[in-house]
Amino acid sequence: MAMHARTESTYIKQPVVNPQPVHQPSVKPNRKVFTKGEKVLFVLFVTAITLFSVMILQTQASIHASTQEIHTIEQQIDETKKQNTDLSIQVSELSTYERVWEKAKALGLKLNEQNVKVVPGQ
Repeated sequence: MAMHARTESTYIKQPVVNPQPVHQPSVKPNRKVFTKGEKVLFVLFVTAITLFSVMILQTQASIHASTQEIHTIEQQIDETKKQNTDLSIQVSELSTYERVWEKAKALGLKLNEQNVKVVPGQ
């Protein structure tokens, strides 16, 4: 027994320490970032924004084309007004009594008051 006691005394008892497990990343459930419903809503939102953008651009292009056409027509109107004014001036110059009398003499016509008939005005 003495030996037995001696062997016990030569061994030093160390406190029992639970070994800590090596830190492993905790496994989280595999959750996707976006659900199918969120993806569908996102696609619908992007589609709606795209459609509205295209509609706005198309409307702006149409407005621009109409504005250019209006501008062109206004220029044509101004040019026609100018031509009408010039032609009115020519008519007034060419229809003077003196000019008509000169043309009539050049064509051999004579003023005969007996051939003049008065037409009642309306």
